[in-house]
Amino acid sequence: MGTITATATHMTTIIEVGSAVQSGLGSALGAGSLVQLLWLASPALPVGGFSYSEGLEPAIDGGLVSDEASAAGWLRSQFELTQARSELPLLAAAWRAWSCATPEGDARAASLNQWLLATRETIELRRQTEQMGRSMAQWLRQRHPDEPRVQALAAMAPAPGWPLGFALAAVLAQAPLRETLLAFGFGWCENMVQAALKSASLGQSAGQRLLSALAAALPESVERAIQCDESSRLNCSPMLAILSARHETQYSRLFRS
Repeated sequence: MGTITATATHMTTIIEVGSAVQSGLGSALGAGSLVQLLWLASPALPVGGFSYSEGLEPAIDGGLVSDEASAAGWLRSQFELTQARSELPLLAAAWRAWSCATPEGDARAASLNQWLLATRETIELRRQTEQMGRSMAQWLRQRHPDEPRVQALAAMAPAPGWPLGFALAAVLAQAPLRETLLAFGFGWCENMVQAALKSASLGQSAGQRLLSALAAALPESVERAIQCDESSRLNCSPMLAILSARHETQYSRLFRS
């Protein structure tokens, strides 16, 4: 009886591990994939992420962010409202869609892209995700010219969104799901901290403290995003949308959003 129980337990463990690997959660991150993820998360990636502040610049212009403490509060709130509730869950869904490598997976990715574009609350925010998505598609075409999924990404109308492009790049790099989300989230955190340093009177030490606080919140948000279902994904940040709209006519600005 004990042998049967032990065998059943062992088989259950094998099934659980197999399911984890299939979903990308149990896959080992190889050295090549790690390098690719570091590349994707780098501000030097030629997609133009460094040129956007995503509403932070008008928040500084309006006096809502003026020092390290207010910058920390603003960025943490923005991370929770936009990345944790919307972008990271969407990225997880896109990673799963592209991983199928089937016409059905491509169709699922296209549907996610339509949701992404429809939920951008201002023209600046929509143009940002479209421009970065197009740039990613172009970058991937140079690296994978014969890959059908890259062609499917480039063919998305009116444009592929940034998370859809990042998800495909990670899948092609054979990066696991969890690490893909961590790289994407850290790239956002680093870009936003750099935007804060350029726009506000903050030094490099303050920037490192801001980045440390955002990075500390990232793993838990990634776990929630992995478990997030379709009905729980949400993009709604009214104050950020208002500031983004104001930024379109802001007199003096450094960033495109």
